[in-house]
Amino acid sequence: MKRFVEGDDRKQVALLPECVDDYIGQDNPVRVIDVFVDELELEDLGFSGTVPALTGRPSYYPGVMLKIYIYGYLNRVPSSRRLERECQRNVELMWLTGRLAPDFKTIADFRRDNGPAIRNVCRRFVELCRGLKLLFCDMVAIDGSRFKAVNSRDKNYTTGKIDKRRQQIEESVQRYLGAIETADRTSPTGFDVKTLADRGYFSGPEIRACDLNDISAYVPKPLTSASRKKGLFTKADFVYAAKDDVYRCPAGERAIHRFNTVENGMNLRVYWPSACPRCPMKQRCSPSDYRRIRRWEHEAVLEAMQRRLDRKPDAMTIRRSTVEHVFGTLKHWMGPAHFLTRTLGRVSTEMSLQVLAYNLRRVVNILGATEAMKAIKMAAS
Repeated sequence: MKRFVEGDDRKQVALLPECVDDYIGQDNPVRVIDVFVDELELEDLGFSGTVPALTGRPSYYPGVMLKIYIYGYLNRVPSSRRLERECQRNVELMWLTGRLAPDFKTIADFRRDNGPAIRNVCRRFVELCRGLKLLFCDMVAIDGSRFKAVNSRDKNYTTGKIDKRRQQIEESVQRYLGAIETADRTSPTGFDVKTLADRGYFSGPEIRACDLNDISAYVPKPLTSASRKKGLFTKADFVYAAKDDVYRCPAGERAIHRFNTVENGMNLRVYWPSACPRCPMKQRCSPSDYRRIRRWEHEAVLEAMQRRLDRKPDAMTIRRSTVEHVFGTLKHWMGPAHFLTRTLGRVSTEMSLQVLAYNLRRVVNILGATEAMKAIKMAAS
């Protein structure tokens, strides 16, 4: 074919064949995977098989299997059967494993048997990022997302699972607050953390807990009141005067404190004006005889947070741009079937691999592959 770029003859014998390393560029992310795994203390992280058996067939070193999985999730190849094929034909994996090609059963068993250790690797990489000053403690953006599990829709949620999950979330919050408290004690200068979350995370006691731990929460209040839709006044139309402990209603009347009550474990103070029955604006206020206003004993914390939100109108935009795209990227990488394994422990392992791959990609994009390898080696030395 004349006037076209022609390739080499497939049967041409090279007198000086190229080595596999020549096919892998110096800035290829696969080199970062190699350096990162080589610097890990796999036995301390909990991997099994780090010490070879004295008898029987030699096994694969856990570091090789871990490199295969990190590469797979980084390149959207999470299936053990597909990884088996890639090990046999993918030049990057040939370079990474030294031309080793484990079968799919061996690859799948490694992920199944080393779940806690793989999750520890994910934590170790986060610690590495913190040491490289790539994580900042002055702002934490919170969000949630739903990922499809390999399970029947009718079996996804039960009352027991929901209660257990709620307990796990509460324990996670306590661990996080404990970590913040520890950082406050150990940091010479101290810091104030700005936590951003959407309306679904609004909780008075949780916001107060943040305030007590020097965490400035930015959480919009849920729009659950039906009064506004009906054209009635809402609680926001009543102005609280802290000095006199009264509310000023839209008609200019004073709503004074009447009694205390407890609802959902929260101590509330109840107010209402005496002029409600003869008020000319009553039709826009409440169908009841008196318009009652409930005030939490720590309502000042919520009011202070609302003032922060008013001063920072772009807080929710920052939250969305910080955290929401992460879930979108992960779901895009996972494809229509988000998880390939079953049971919570194995799914957690898969999620850890996805998060590790995402963080690794971010570090390479920020620092570049060459600088990332230098930083990893320096952090390990």
